[in-house]
Amino acid sequence: MLIDTHAHVIPGSFPPAPSGCDPADWVSMEPVDGGARVLASGAMRFTARSVWFDAERRLAASAASGVDAELVSPFPPLLNYRLPAGPGHDMARVVNEYIAGLCAAHPGRIYGLGTVPLQDPDLAAAELTAVAKAGLAGVEIASNIAGVSLADTRFTGFFAEAERLGTAIFVHAMPAPRPEAQANPAPSERLPGPATATFGVGVEGTLAAAAIITGGVADKHPGLRLAFSHAAGGLPLMLGRAQWFWGRTWNEEPPGPGGAGPEAAPWAAEHGPAELARRFYYDSLVFDRRAIRFLIDVLGADRLLVGSDFPAVPREDPCGRTLRSLDLPDDVLEDITWHNAFRFLGIDPPR
Repeated sequence: MLIDTHAHVIPGSFPPAPSGCDPADWVSMEPVDGGARVLASGAMRFTARSVWFDAERRLAASAASGVDAELVSPFPPLLNYRLPAGPGHDMARVVNEYIAGLCAAHPGRIYGLGTVPLQDPDLAAAELTAVAKAGLAGVEIASNIAGVSLADTRFTGFFAEAERLGTAIFVHAMPAPRPEAQANPAPSERLPGPATATFGVGVEGTLAAAAIITGGVADKHPGLRLAFSHAAGGLPLMLGRAQWFWGRTWNEEPPGPGGAGPEAAPWAAEHGPAELARRFYYDSLVFDRRAIRFLIDVLGADRLLVGSDFPAVPREDPCGRTLRSLDLPDDVLEDITWHNAFRFLGIDPPR
C-alpha cells in the first residue's frame, strides 16, 4: 500500500468576495481553453489543469501512478494570511468544505487537510474543532505566517489547542517576502526568482522546523503532531551542528560534564535538537536515493512519509520508485509508504 501525503488541490470555483474584502485580494477560478482554469488572486495567476479540481481525473492519475490513497492539502497560495481575519476565515471555510466533500465522496481514497486563518491565531485555534467535525484529518499551515516565525508567542494558543485536540499539522515551506522596511528579509528576496522554488523552499523548510525546535514550541508541546514538507529542507544536515552547540559533543554523544552549551538556551535545558526533531514527521520528497538514506539514518524510518507535491510536480512512475529501489526491509518500507501516514494523522488505518 502507498499513501501520498503531500498532494494539493484547488476548488473548482469560489464565491464572490465577502463584504469588507477587496475583490482584487480574493480568489477566482476562470475557465480557459483545454479544460483548465486560471486561479487569480491579486497579482498571482496560476493555470490549473483539470486534475487539480476534477476528482475523477485525480483518482485516475493516482491509480496510474500506483497511489492507493492521497492526503490532499490546499494549494499553498490559498493560505493567504495577508487577507483580513474575517475574509481569511471565509476563505478557509470555502477550501475546507471543498476538501471535506472530496473525502466524503471517496472514503479510503482521499484524506484531507484543511486550512485555518492564522493571521488571527485565536480564530484559527477555535476553527480546529470545526475542521475535525467536517471530517478533515488536520490542517496545513505555511512555514511562516505573513513573514512571522512559527515560534512567535502569538501562536502559543494555537499550538496548545492543536496539541489538546490531537490535530495533525502539515507545515508546508512557502517563502513569503516581508515588507521592505522590515529587517531580515525572507529568502525569496535574496535569491533570483527561479531559485525560490528550489533553494528558497528548502531554506523556508529549514527555518520553520528550526523555529519549532529552538523556539520552545516542541519542548512546550510534546504531544504536538507535526509533519514538514520536503524533509524540512536542510534541517537534517544541520542537526549535527545544532547538537554540538547544545551538548558540545560530536556524533550525538551525551553532553559532557559541563552540560548543554549556553548558546543553545533556553531550549537546550533538557532535550537536544535531534531528539526534538524525531518527534515529528517529514515527507521524503528529496529527489535522491542518497538523501533518503541519510534521512533514514538521521531521523529514522518511522519518521518518514511518501510525498510527491502532485500535481504541482509530476510523480515518479510509479510513485515511490526511488524509495523502493533502496532494498529496505519490508517492515521499514511499509512504515514509510503507509503506516507512518496514519500515525501522523492519529487515525486507525483501514483494514
